[in-house]
Amino acid sequence: MSNRLKSGLRPRPTVGLGGPAVQMPDVVARRPVHTPPAASRRPSVMQAPVLVLNATFEPINVTAVRRALVLMLKGVAQAEETNHAEVHSTSKAIQVPSVIRLLSYRHIPQQSRALSRKNILLRDRNTCQFCGTAFPASELTLDHVMPRSRGGRSSWENLVACCYTCNNRKGDRTPEEAGIKLQRRPRPFTLHTSRQLMRLIGHRDEKWRKYLFY
Repeated sequence: MSNRLKSGLRPRPTVGLGGPAVQMPDVVARRPVHTPPAASRRPSVMQAPVLVLNATFEPINVTAVRRALVLMLKGVAQAEETNHAEVHSTSKAIQVPSVIRLLSYRHIPQQSRALSRKNILLRDRNTCQFCGTAFPASELTLDHVMPRSRGGRSSWENLVACCYTCNNRKGDRTPEEAGIKLQRRPRPFTLHTSRQLMRLIGHRDEKWRKYLFY
């Protein structure tokens, strides 16, 4: 028995093609895969914001291109404004929408947003409500203005976006006790709040402006 088998290692596999067996090499050379650094990656066009209009042309929401395309393909909405970019399927190319309109009227209640981390950050524009600095969503947490240990509830009026530094500084205290001040009083996410955010995002896309009553 060879030293290779004695050491407990498997012998190299052989491949027979009707002739003498050929030993396979230990290492197969592979072409290196180049991964661009995170900083150079562009945001996906499928995540770009799209303004959603009611059937009456009233702005009611902002969604992503991916969701807008689904609504269009289902026949629920149609594109009113498009961008230069296109997305391709196996059979056709579709221009990326910038503004879509629902084909049937939808009643929008006064309070149309569920209480969630995503909506709190959206309301507060991804800005820490203590230091006033804007952060990526991954670098923000939620803070109870009145700590839960003192009966503070998880509500629109008691939850704010907060960076980790300010969150650690505040701890289990009120802002006054921690010597910090709220940038603005937290309020529920109303249709009026939603319209303000639409106008804020709309500054990036001129196609939105005529629908946002500029």
